[in-house]
Amino acid sequence: MLHTTEVSETFPGVRLPSHSGGLPVEVTLIAQLAPGQGDPLIADAARRQRGHPGFVDAHDEPSSRIGAMDLARGDPSSLYTFSVGPGGHPFHRHAGNRMFTAVSGSAGAQLRFSTASQAQLDADPAAFVRALHLVDIPPDCLFTVRFGGGTWHQFVSRSPALPHPALFALSCHPDELSGELPADVRRRVLDNAADIPSLTELLPPAVQALLDAALRAPARIATTSLSLHMPPMSLAARVCAGVRAWTGRLRRRLPARRASGFRTENVGRRQVDRIVPPPGSLLQVQLPGAGHEDAVAVCLEAAECAGARPATAMAALLEGFVANPPSGVTRLMALRNVLVRPFGLRTSPLGCPASSLLSDEAPGHFAGRFPVLAERASADGDCVEVVLGADDRHLAFRSCIRVEALPGGGLRCAMATRVRTRNRFGRFYLATIRHVHMAYIAPAMLQLAVDHAVRALGVGAAAGSASARPRGPGTVAAQPQSMNCSLANSA
Repeated sequence: MLHTTEVSETFPGVRLPSHSGGLPVEVTLIAQLAPGQGDPLIADAARRQRGHPGFVDAHDEPSSRIGAMDLARGDPSSLYTFSVGPGGHPFHRHAGNRMFTAVSGSAGAQLRFSTASQAQLDADPAAFVRALHLVDIPPDCLFTVRFGGGTWHQFVSRSPALPHPALFALSCHPDELSGELPADVRRRVLDNAADIPSLTELLPPAVQALLDAALRAPARIATTSLSLHMPPMSLAARVCAGVRAWTGRLRRRLPARRASGFRTENVGRRQVDRIVPPPGSLLQVQLPGAGHEDAVAVCLEAAECAGARPATAMAALLEGFVANPPSGVTRLMALRNVLVRPFGLRTSPLGCPASSLLSDEAPGHFAGRFPVLAERASADGDCVEVVLGADDRHLAFRSCIRVEALPGGGLRCAMATRVRTRNRFGRFYLATIRHVHMAYIAPAMLQLAVDHAVRALGVGAAAGSASARPRGPGTVAAQPQSMNCSLANSA
């Protein structure tokens, strides 16, 4: 069999014209990973894919939808992951255009395409085989694929008898509603409930029989082999492929570090202001003669609040103190717990301003869930307050969490804390932690709780105020001010 080889100074690729006049099939190699890296990379990605809420395992093509449409904003695109094992998946097609980036396994992958249209198949099923073209991808490679709707395709490992996966891919569906979708599938897409199996049409059995016969003589099928660093048919390429396959099997047998995924966010986009607790606050009747008092507040714009009333936002805020504590505060509390345990003092994983949310000893529960010492709402519901706190051998503290409506639909979330010491150790302890509490603990806890509340209220993280000057959780704007919240039932 004659072969021709071209040298490329850029990304090697192939562009296959459509036999039915549609969009061409385009395959491009981008880079090659270290020998044997494809198999463990695919195994790790496939494990994470199985844990995704949108995971579906059908047609030998496990997949997950990681990015849904947003038709309300005019975006009909979706993002998927999918993996293909050694034996490949069935030949199939989709109504819409597809484009994806993938990593091949350590034995390489073979991409099979047929651009015969439905009309051509109806006239002559053998048109499928005449339009068939194979593309060989080398082992451990990053590559891209793009093709039009209606393109039949199948992906398999180049060595299906060996335990190497074919590929793992990140696939973009630019328009889930494009193409000739059956009515039930279109309804599912409009309901934003589509997945790869529901958008898949398998090859008819009669055509599959013709394909099986053709694949028994693969040398007679048009094939393009792509490679990096060396010609595909060279001895060096074959040796390299063997080494990569052996290395991939070895690396797959080594104990894998099954690390979790992590996400860290910079929450400094919302400014935390130091304030003066207003007259009439529930805090004013707590701990008479307290030796310390501080307060911080965060203002939310109307777009961040999703129309939520203060009582609803308060529940989300209290949940945020428990579910979204700052990691730095958690570490400080762990250290503090170790240091004070010999003295028989109270311990908690949460910072003291909100630690009583983990206590079972409270006279009341806000929204039936959150333990509080006291709560109050204005007659019009525009201002809601709750009091948290605990008593210990060395000091007692009370925190007043307050959510009030602002003109224009925004909200102000505030946290004020009072501390009364009980002995010399309490005064020493307060003097030691006072600066850290005011400069970092209180603003950080409020800021992350507010972030959690905004997400819980259904507003995307990008809806933060563009005009607010960014500040880190350890920085407070030293701008004492009063809270303009008028309570119908003042203390």
